[in-house]
Amino acid sequence: MKKNHLFPRILGIGFSLILFLAFSLSSLAQKTPKLKIYISADMEGISGIVHADQTSSESREYAEARKWMADDVNAAVGGAFLAGATEVVVNDAHGSQRNIDPADIDSRAILISGSPKPFGMMQGIDSSYNAVILIGYHARAGTQDAILDHTISGSVVRAVRINEAELPELGLNAALAGFYGVPVVLISGDVAVCQQAKDVLGNELVTVPVKDAIGRTAARLVPLAEAHRTIKNRVAEALKKLGQFKPFRLNPPCRFELELFNSAQADLAAMIPTVKRLNPRAVSFTADDYAQGFRLLRALITMASR
Repeated sequence: MKKNHLFPRILGIGFSLILFLAFSLSSLAQKTPKLKIYISADMEGISGIVHADQTSSESREYAEARKWMADDVNAAVGGAFLAGATEVVVNDAHGSQRNIDPADIDSRAILISGSPKPFGMMQGIDSSYNAVILIGYHARAGTQDAILDHTISGSVVRAVRINEAELPELGLNAALAGFYGVPVVLISGDVAVCQQAKDVLGNELVTVPVKDAIGRTAARLVPLAEAHRTIKNRVAEALKKLGQFKPFRLNPPCRFELELFNSAQADLAAMIPTVKRLNPRAVSFTADDYAQGFRLLRALITMASR
């Protein structure tokens, strides 16, 4: 008889213990902070790349270079998870934006692939992210000793200025992240883009120079294994001091100025009613909302390239 009385009591204690553990684990999960990381990956600044043939799908050198791109990205993904990331999203940001083979990307990361995309190189960015990492970036058009320097489109854009300041792609993209309150914490590429990034975003930015350009299509290369190890370690270091970084914000209204290579390109861009012709090769427009301005800029460049 005593055993019969004890058995329900033991069951009750066991059930209570299970409820307590479930509640504790649930509370612990809720207290664990999310660390959501966004990676935008271009190609010209990838470890080992020095020539446009390596970045074009029509070249036989492309197959190897796209693997180098995946390797650099995977090093950044590894560093993010080493620092405690709970989610990492990678946006393929070069050319057709179909360069990273999904089979080559770290299986823990989410890959955004293909184009066109409304935000292009920054597709998917929003206020849910804690940090942005720029991998394989390059310097703006007209930069000396910079591998494959250009701004967005090498055959169309001579310069992009916002509120009279000329910005490289890294600055334009960082400003979009900043619009959503997200800081850029690290950039990899050549020595020139790393310096340019600090000039635009500040000295707190962590940089990983993977090559030192000799003109536009040659460079002293950091060995690939060393470059990947450094990217991984510095991404982890940057994310562990996340509180030191501030979003890069441009104060509205933002006056965009787009300088093109020839007057025919400006003819096309100037067809949009809100766009003003500045001179034979340049147009401008003003936006109170940077994200909308960013999208219009991309649309004008696409129109001008026709």
